[in-house]
Amino acid sequence: MDASTSGTPTVQYHNIPDQQITTIVAAPVSAFLRQVRHCFGDSTPGEFPLAANPSIVLHVLTACNLDPQDLAKLEATCSFFRQPANFAPDYELSISELAALDMCQRRAIFKPMTDEERQSLKQRCGGSWKLVLRFLLAGEGCCRREKSQAIAGPGHSIAVTSTGAVYSFGSNSSGQLGHGNTEEDCRPRQIRSLQGIRIIQAAAGAGRTMLISDAGRVYAFGKDSFGEAEYGVQGTKLVTTPQPVESLKDIFVVQAAIGNFFTAVLSREGRVYTFSWGKDSKLGHKTEPNDVEPQPLLGALENIPVVQIAAGYCYLLCLACQPSGMSVYSVGCGLGGKLGHGSRTDEKSPRLIEQFQHLNLQPMVVAAGAWHAAVVGRDGRVCTWGWGRYGCLGHGNEECESVPKVVEALSNVKAVHVATGDYTTFVVSDDGDVYSFGCGESASLGHNTAVEGQGNRHANVLSPEQVMSLKQVNERVVQISLTNSIYWNAHTFALTASGKLYAFGAGDKGQLGVELVNNQTERGNPERVDIDLN
Repeated sequence: MDASTSGTPTVQYHNIPDQQITTIVAAPVSAFLRQVRHCFGDSTPGEFPLAANPSIVLHVLTACNLDPQDLAKLEATCSFFRQPANFAPDYELSISELAALDMCQRRAIFKPMTDEERQSLKQRCGGSWKLVLRFLLAGEGCCRREKSQAIAGPGHSIAVTSTGAVYSFGSNSSGQLGHGNTEEDCRPRQIRSLQGIRIIQAAAGAGRTMLISDAGRVYAFGKDSFGEAEYGVQGTKLVTTPQPVESLKDIFVVQAAIGNFFTAVLSREGRVYTFSWGKDSKLGHKTEPNDVEPQPLLGALENIPVVQIAAGYCYLLCLACQPSGMSVYSVGCGLGGKLGHGSRTDEKSPRLIEQFQHLNLQPMVVAAGAWHAAVVGRDGRVCTWGWGRYGCLGHGNEECESVPKVVEALSNVKAVHVATGDYTTFVVSDDGDVYSFGCGESASLGHNTAVEGQGNRHANVLSPEQVMSLKQVNERVVQISLTNSIYWNAHTFALTASGKLYAFGAGDKGQLGVELVNNQTERGNPERVDIDLN
């Protein structure tokens, strides 16, 4: 959407050609350019003058393929031309490359990397710091890294505060709440054994939870297997408190995704690793279903950095960042057309979904439901594909779509976030409005009536409808999470910009985090959960 139509002032910038630092140093410095750039490192400190011109910063960010609103936000915070840098001068870099490197230095994932690791990431991203910056910003944008988040798992829930504390509640038959026992709990309780460890990401599967720290370590608890061959299958033992996953100790992990048959993790460098379900090369490698060693996802993504992964029931989606732009790859079971390639055949190695190029759509966020998938594009369009049962694709019918198709009913909405579950889809707009469609079981769509007892809050919705019950809370919603399992009644979380968490849907195991009375098993209207995630 154009910046002028959004109410944001249009950002003016100049397409300034790259200039080598040596050229700038050799040029005479005018009297009005009194600011100097101090660079400190292991080598001898150097100084070189740079014009404090915001247009140069915008030149960098424009090269990173960011939209005007993102440009305005980042330009306002960039201090490249106002403060000393933390690295020695590199006279081989252009101004825009230096500015991009300076902004990379301020990203949480980039900071602890060694020089060798940074150079390796630079080459992996295409040989430019501007491309590295785009890779880092894309990952932050679609995964809420370093921000609060809520996860509506199968029967249990995880909430992560902006400071990295973790709360859990709901079903606990396998110890998946991490409190050292197997007792069900409807009240959000902090996982005390994690004190001193800052968690930045969480994933929840059937009887299993995984947490990722800011140091890239992965902690798991619940069932000790990485994949479930069928519902109810247990690992050899239960783990009731968070334990580090030793097989991942040499991989700096930034995200995890749990499917029904496998688990996938994403490294800081954009590499994807999978556990389990390797038999018959279903995920590009031949291993036993209970394999506990991470296997790299081979094929097309070996040399392409991935910024986000999303796991469905039996397939995996990867949002990749290439010099030519963003793209989506899929691998696994193709039943229902959910891999997006125009067929229903399985893919044993990651394959590019080409339809986005035909739609002229740059994917920015990807979501994998149990049997269907969705993407939000840079321009705010929403695409869905896969098994359309109950209307979960939002196209006004229950037909399958084997390639991504734009949800025309949302043509007047600029989407920024999408979440998918078991035949259910939620979309969040840039102004915080929420739309949902698909299966209405357990009142998890949020379309409850104003007067209790009138209407059918369990009705399926074939086309997107605004969730007015969330509009009434007078809070801007920034994230939706819903249960992504075919075996559990669904529940839904809505997280607001101020850190308030609202829950609705199934609560039979305490997974809503709110008390139900009079033998209730669900909540039709959003209710505030007693946690402040900010």
